[in-house]
Amino acid sequence: MLSRSIFDLASKQSQLDLLIKEAESPTLWDDPISAQSLMKKIASLERDVSTWESINDKAVGLKELIEIDDGSFSDEIGRQLDQLQKELDQKEIDLLLSGEYDEGNALLTIHAGAGGTDSQDWAEMLERMYLRWADSQGFKTEILDLSPGEECGIKSVTISVEGQFAYGYLSQEIGVHRLVRLSPFDSAHRRHTSFALVEVLPEIEDNAEIIIRPEDITIEVYKSSGAGGQNVQKNMTAVRIIHHETGLVVTCQNERSQTQNRESALKVLRSRLFRMQEEERADTVSELKGEFKKMEWGNQIRSYVLHPYQMVKDHRTDYETGNTQAVLDGDISAFIEASLKHKAQ
Repeated sequence: MLSRSIFDLASKQSQLDLLIKEAESPTLWDDPISAQSLMKKIASLERDVSTWESINDKAVGLKELIEIDDGSFSDEIGRQLDQLQKELDQKEIDLLLSGEYDEGNALLTIHAGAGGTDSQDWAEMLERMYLRWADSQGFKTEILDLSPGEECGIKSVTISVEGQFAYGYLSQEIGVHRLVRLSPFDSAHRRHTSFALVEVLPEIEDNAEIIIRPEDITIEVYKSSGAGGQNVQKNMTAVRIIHHETGLVVTCQNERSQTQNRESALKVLRSRLFRMQEEERADTVSELKGEFKKMEWGNQIRSYVLHPYQMVKDHRTDYETGNTQAVLDGDISAFIEASLKHKAQ
């Protein structure tokens, strides 16, 4: 009952029933891409319906407990109310993620900005922050490509993040992240400002819109420059793909096989081509102007100040906290939620 006022459970169940009936068609897999899309929609609706049925059952049970309570169950009622409120708060955030790709996986890339060693160290700090956040959400992560810094840190890294709403959440992090601190690499220990650029792409499967033909690309293989053991050092496992029309270059290197690296590189290329297509649409459709932000250096979204005071502030929402260490340890959900609510308003 509580959930029915927020989420039309009957309507979603009806949609689910129709899709399941459609999936029973004997010709379903004649078009594998459409079939896969349909099965994903069914899985998504099944998760939503199951979650809201659970919340609704808890609300009904709690209502019944309150009606018969003579004061003996006040502690238990309080505990259940707190738990139910947490679940509803989380679902409220999930309901803000209504984009076509919000519920899917994400490809996260971090680029060190100008500033040499300090910026490369800052990029590695952000990598650690996002990996810890993803772990706290139960998401699966995999580093697809990493370019180490000259002295320390990283020049860039691309990470695959798998989990429900991974893209919807991480898309709030697109833009420039600015760090102000006393540089550990400056012999005079002066204050430095470093920048890193965060790019987030939805993981795009094969579809009719993004077609990559063999003649459109050049695939090169080479020895990986990163860590990974003897297999990486001895074999040509790293892959570089060059897309002729756009000039996009994608690399993937790790300890896995050349075939797997090629598949991962194609996945990244497909997502980058999708992003370019979306930017072109945003430039030509007036309704999207001001809503779609390109991933570029001028779009600074957040500052992390470690000196002369401790503060992390998001410039889009004005949300801030003085607990900088917790944020750098991956506690960024409050920033993501504030951004989602700000966009909804």
